[in-house]
Amino acid sequence: MLETCKTSQERWGGVHKLIDGWLNERQDVIVLFCGINTLKPFSPRETPVSIKIQAFCQILMDYCSAGHFEIYQQLLEEAKHYDDGGTELANRAYPVLEEMTQQCVDFNDKYDTAEHCLEKITDLQKDLSDLGEMLSERFELEDQLIEKLHNVHGELVAG
Repeated sequence: MLETCKTSQERWGGVHKLIDGWLNERQDVIVLFCGINTLKPFSPRETPVSIKIQAFCQILMDYCSAGHFEIYQQLLEEAKHYDDGGTELANRAYPVLEEMTQQCVDFNDKYDTAEHCLEKITDLQKDLSDLGEMLSERFELEDQLIEKLHNVHGELVAG
């Protein structure tokens, strides 16, 4: 996608837009997480719990996939391009992020269908608590990567 760009502004400005879209998707993950974390027992007037959980699982998987297959790769390419020590941070952080992604996939696999949700509903609060703690750590680590591997190059890109 960005490999055909000629200048730093073209190439890394495109990464900035990609990151902005991804961070907006992160906001959606947080909103849906908060929404299902405060669910009350089902009542006929409300959307079934399983539908809300499935919507959360979908956006969570979209977010993780974008990070894993797009954002992290672009950040690593940028770190290699500027060769200012960022690749060491990426090499330390990426295995941790891969483990965190697997935790998200495991949550998704456990709750991805209405049947799974109903079968595992008694585990939901603990699983959400564990997932919430991990997501908080993940977001912090991702923010560090963005700061160290992208934002520090902003002036170089603009110049």
